[in-house]
Amino acid sequence: MHTFSSLRSPNFRNYFIGHSLSTLGTWIQQVAMAWIIYELTNSAALLGIIGFCALIPQLIVSPIAGAWIDKLNKQKLLIIIQILFFIQTISLGVFYHFDRFTPAVLISMSLLLGILTAIDTPLRQSLLSLIIENKSLLPNALALNAMIFNASRFVGPPIAGFLLSLIGAEMCFYINAFSYLCLGIAVARMSAVHSIKASGKVGKVFIEGVKYMYQSHRFRLMMCTVIVLNMTASSYVTLLPIYAKDIIAGNEKTLGILWGFAGIGSLISSLILASKQNFNNHKHLFMHNLACCTVGLMILGISESMAILCFAMFLLGFGISTTNILTNIIIQNSTIEAFRGRAISIYTSTRFGFDAVGGLVVGILASVFFPTHLMLVYAGIIGAYLIVFTIIKTPEN
Repeated sequence: MHTFSSLRSPNFRNYFIGHSLSTLGTWIQQVAMAWIIYELTNSAALLGIIGFCALIPQLIVSPIAGAWIDKLNKQKLLIIIQILFFIQTISLGVFYHFDRFTPAVLISMSLLLGILTAIDTPLRQSLLSLIIENKSLLPNALALNAMIFNASRFVGPPIAGFLLSLIGAEMCFYINAFSYLCLGIAVARMSAVHSIKASGKVGKVFIEGVKYMYQSHRFRLMMCTVIVLNMTASSYVTLLPIYAKDIIAGNEKTLGILWGFAGIGSLISSLILASKQNFNNHKHLFMHNLACCTVGLMILGISESMAILCFAMFLLGFGISTTNILTNIIIQNSTIEAFRGRAISIYTSTRFGFDAVGGLVVGILASVFFPTHLMLVYAGIIGAYLIVFTIIKTPEN
């Protein structure tokens, strides 16, 4: 079956299993953190600040990390990063156990998480191209890799809501810490992979990567789309605890369900892309995704029904995920190996960096304006961009 064809690679199977467990643990922790922060502080602004701190290193650190990654052994570096993730997550559990979850601790630990993630994300993505022996299966492997994230996004939040009410937040942190070790062990079990290493100082290697990528008109347009979508549509993540607790008058399980429906949309998106073999007509896919996000945000702005809001989550999950995965596939397919770490790091820094800025902005605005009004404004912004995107001529290279 073509949808899972890349799993024939032994190295990718090991990675797939380890990454699945790791990503599930990450989602369990993310939902637990969001609920704890809002429950303890009742502050939308703090939700935005902490989300910003966890993601902003992607914008600042990730591009430089890409140049660094292209100079090192990617397989060994990924194992080291998982060990550092384990230490950071265990520390969160200890801080929570001793009632030390102050804003200063949360912000500093989120920054540390963000720095590690800024290295981990482009590192994992660039390693994928090396562990797939048959390069024609790379798009499938990238889509399945995204499917891991999206499947975990579907099952992780409901599991997190259940675990929060059953065993508490502390155990959620320890479960996530264990999941990082699972990925580290899986990568250690893979046969050795080798790549072409960039030469020269990190600064020179970084500048070469930026020049290489931004000479492409298609890349610049895709990055613009990623910026608009992640600055606006992705900001719903910051406001979900407010929707669950205040607008719907629910609890931690409600938060998990809402997040889970966004995960269903993302999962279906990645499965569709995994089954595709031709990505030439990508403009129409981008247009459909922008339309889904516009409708989803409009629903968030006008409805207080749990069922209808779940549908909005589905649309947002599908639209955002398809845009991000498709951009990643196109970049990796069109980038030579020597520049792949830098190309991916520029993409991930744009995606997650502007996600961070969007989360910070919407968290601050939500402390002044009603969240539903903000979602309507964001729906208008994406709708206007969709019109412009439809009119302009899309370059193919």
